[in-house]
Amino acid sequence: MEPPRILVVGGGFAGVECVRRLERLLTPDEASITLVAARNYQLYLPLLPQVAAGMLTPQSVAVSLRRLLRRTRVAPGAALGVDLDAKVCVVRGLSGRIRVEPYEYLVLAPGSVTRTFDIPGLAEHARGMKTLAEAAYLRDHVIAQLDIAAAAPERDEQEARLQFVVVGGGYSGTETAAALHRLTSAAAGRYPGLDPHAIKWHLVDIAPKLMPELGDDLGEKATDLLRQRGIDVSLGVSVAEADAETVRLTDGRVLPCHTLIWTAGVRPSPLIDTLGAETVRGRLKVTENMDVPERPGVFAVGDAAAVPDISKGDGAVCPPTAQHAQRQGRAVARNVAATLRGQPMEPYQHRDMGLVVDLGGTDAVANPLGVPLTGLPAQAVTRGYHMVALHTSVARARVLTNWVLNATSGDDYVRMGFLANQPATLRELEHTDAYLSADQLRSYTRPSDVPG
Repeated sequence: MEPPRILVVGGGFAGVECVRRLERLLTPDEASITLVAARNYQLYLPLLPQVAAGMLTPQSVAVSLRRLLRRTRVAPGAALGVDLDAKVCVVRGLSGRIRVEPYEYLVLAPGSVTRTFDIPGLAEHARGMKTLAEAAYLRDHVIAQLDIAAAAPERDEQEARLQFVVVGGGYSGTETAAALHRLTSAAAGRYPGLDPHAIKWHLVDIAPKLMPELGDDLGEKATDLLRQRGIDVSLGVSVAEADAETVRLTDGRVLPCHTLIWTAGVRPSPLIDTLGAETVRGRLKVTENMDVPERPGVFAVGDAAAVPDISKGDGAVCPPTAQHAQRQGRAVARNVAATLRGQPMEPYQHRDMGLVVDLGGTDAVANPLGVPLTGLPAQAVTRGYHMVALHTSVARARVLTNWVLNATSGDDYVRMGFLANQPATLRELEHTDAYLSADQLRSYTRPSDVPG
């Protein structure tokens, strides 16, 4: 008899950690493991702002699944829907062909997508920072604005090209603004006649504080540091409207601007909407063991799952962070193995190891194990954490080499141009999968319609 089939959907932090731990816990005779992933690499999201700033090459943060995994079958493609009754997942492969992946045990870890709002012009004109393509494009785009401004005879054109707006005061937005501000400040010296003081970066967020998870003291220090470097931090403010040449803020300001970067939070993958299961604020409801109620053998973790935070109680769920996703991935693998062997499961318990924020150069804030740090000590902890979190020695070597080269040789500020003819906005680079309705899903999962 063939061993039971374990299907893991999602190649992010939670999904990859789950698969790696399953490979250690189970023998090939106990179960076969399949990972459905849109990419053949795990994207190390925390370092994406450094890719946009040119400190790291794109390949540095793309950790190869072929290096990470030993016996897992990687099924490339996008999961379009899951039939929980028929126990199959419908996948669109790289060639565009639809196929089904059957399972006996399912772990859903499809992650999240950028959260947007019904703001006029946002989807058409904003750029995101959640994919490798977006980071690579953003670098080219920012350098292009400097090139255009340096050659523009009109002062108004220069002003519009040299204003940049980042929306979102979380870790991604703060690090993106800090990294790209350093890029433009350093690059300005290579453009004769370009006034460095004309380059203006705006970081706006509707919340009253930046990165509140860091605590008041470290959050305020990070805010003060950004303002000292010349970044205009506006809190309690968001975008009211955007077009190709201006951004209007909710406080009434109208900024001439060709660069709007949107990092204002995430929402669960739309795949969750296809399940017909109970959700909590869009995230799939699961128990403290990370299994889906009334669906034996089905588990969910990461950004798309409302995993109870039993350390806080009162119905609290774990926030969508990489730290939670990685640990949930390892914990759910143990519970899948326990279920397969008829053993009891264990609830997920999280111990916060602290947070790290890289603001570029020697600037950083961190609170490892609750100890507040700033400056060089915080930067050392931050980069040390990334070295540990990158799973392969090749990835670590690439990142470390890039850091050394950037620190000693600087940047050449060249544009690659491979996305030059694409708008590369949120509408083009995100939310492109057409997820299946319940009726469409059934048409693929009826036995007579299963391809091959």
